[in-house]
Amino acid sequence: MASRAGTVAQPQDLVDITALLDAYYDITPDLGDPGQRVAFGTSGHRGSSLKASFNEKHIVAITQAIVEYRAGQGITGPLFLAKDTHALSEPAQNSALEVLAANGVQVLIDARHGYTPTPALSHAILTYNRNAGAGAPQADGIVVTPSHNPPADGGFKYNPPHGGPADSDATGWIANRANELLENDLRGVKRIPLADAQAADTTGKFDFLSSYVDDLPSVLNLDAIREAGVRIGADPMGGASVDYWGEIGERHHLNLTVVNPTVDPQWAFMTLDWDEKIRMDCSSPAAMASLIQRMSDGGAFDVATGNDADADRHGIVTPDGGLMNPNHYLAVAIDYLYRNRSGWNPGSVVGKTLVSSSIIDRVAESLGRKLVEVPVGFKWFVPGLLSGEGAFGGEESAGASFNKMDGSVWTTDKDGILLALLASEITAVTGKSPSQLYKGLTDQFGAPVYARIDAAATREQKSALGKLSPSDVSATTLAGEPILAKLTEAPGNGASIGGLKVVTENAWFAARPSGTEDVYKIYAESFKGEEHLKQVQAEAKALVDSVIA
Repeated sequence: MASRAGTVAQPQDLVDITALLDAYYDITPDLGDPGQRVAFGTSGHRGSSLKASFNEKHIVAITQAIVEYRAGQGITGPLFLAKDTHALSEPAQNSALEVLAANGVQVLIDARHGYTPTPALSHAILTYNRNAGAGAPQADGIVVTPSHNPPADGGFKYNPPHGGPADSDATGWIANRANELLENDLRGVKRIPLADAQAADTTGKFDFLSSYVDDLPSVLNLDAIREAGVRIGADPMGGASVDYWGEIGERHHLNLTVVNPTVDPQWAFMTLDWDEKIRMDCSSPAAMASLIQRMSDGGAFDVATGNDADADRHGIVTPDGGLMNPNHYLAVAIDYLYRNRSGWNPGSVVGKTLVSSSIIDRVAESLGRKLVEVPVGFKWFVPGLLSGEGAFGGEESAGASFNKMDGSVWTTDKDGILLALLASEITAVTGKSPSQLYKGLTDQFGAPVYARIDAAATREQKSALGKLSPSDVSATTLAGEPILAKLTEAPGNGASIGGLKVVTENAWFAARPSGTEDVYKIYAESFKGEEHLKQVQAEAKALVDSVIA
């Protein structure tokens, strides 16, 4: 932890918004630099205008590529276009609209001229396509957000008609075509002035907020929350959920307080994250320090929650437990939901990423439910959520979603608002906080200790790590226990994990290369305590270093 982590940002920590916006329009990316080309990660293209990685030319090229991709896929319905509260989001949305309108694409933007959470976009796409019926033109969407990233960043994500994150085939095609357009000095990009795009017959409005908020009773037991009088403190953390929380409280008559309704593109009110950067990570104790302090000072809430800038992540704060570890809350949510959703498919599986806690495995087994373990990335949960065969999907990074009461799909992207409200439903129905319920799970299954560390690696070493096979690992034990599995493919779907996972009876580690830094990440967990975890981490680093040397 850096020395100022958890303290309120100071003037020197704040981004110069004027410089950021000027750079968006003025800087031309150098395509000879890989960091300045279009590249889609698990959540779209991200970068900063100040680093020449998120500029006007990037956005118009990506948007034209999306237009051509959707045409090639026969997607002819409306495209929902949404943005979060980052300073670069509005200019990027405007640039995208200029291209979409010039290409004659029907676009639906927010009717309130406000901000739209990622889950509200996913919900809108799915609702439109369900109501349109089989064989009718299908809708898709773009959400302009870098999620929890710092204020200087921008992000641009495409969600196809299934409502969730685009798969690598789609994003690979879009990125390649966008870079091709950039290399050709944007020849092939159609574009009209913003005023003309806004006035175009193809540009319409959509009430994202009402569509989402009014449908919440189909997925949550709001009656129980209201009747129990659960006192909720919701912190939008300056993000796109800011207007949603107030409307949720009003429309559903909940005892809900919006803790901080401020929207500030500099996020000057934020407490600094672990590395002294402003980062709207609602799973970080440092970033959530002000809300945690409010609860510890006797804040008048039974449950307090935070969301990141596009509200696809959740942070849960309880009076007795403080900020819950995301893995702990996932385990509680799974245990509660599969016991309290009688309308779900009785054979529906539990979905988790392979770097999520193994206490989830033990919970799933106790529920008599099959566990499906997939690589990192929410896109892997989309098919199960759509079909109802996987009614819950969750990631260790505080992202999850689950199906409606009747088992039908709610969202196919992470929904931080949904998981935050679920904490209040759990409190109302069980009479216990989620952290109290987690203690009950550890009494039953053991208390795991979980951590992630970074280890230095060259580009060549990262590439080697991503190409490992189980036979490359000769070790037979890990931290004193026999190795039970060496995985380079996810057991749930056989997809490459882009790294290595090693499993013993009471511990595991997973190593994956970073997509943005010269490091690889080691996720590790032990059911035998802190000292055993440290031994697992040390042996994991030595093992990985030996096979990628």
